[in-house]
Amino acid sequence: MCLMLASALHSIAVGNLLPARVKTVCVDITESVPVKLSNRGTLHAVGLVTDVGYFLERLEAELRTAVA
Repeated sequence: MCLMLASALHSIAVGNLLPARVKTVCVDITESVPVKLSNRGTLHAVGLVTDVGYFLERLEAELRTAVA
């Protein structure tokens, strides 16, 4: 799994280099980045349009809950 956060150029470049079988999650405040990565021909891409800071806070909270 590859988690791509907030860097459009890096996310698109890495998404184009990864094989289609790799699961990817792209989080960006701009709608175009997750859409571009989701349309690259893989069924394993998830795009989230939200603030990356908020996403990381929620991810940390959920991971702490899962571990506890």
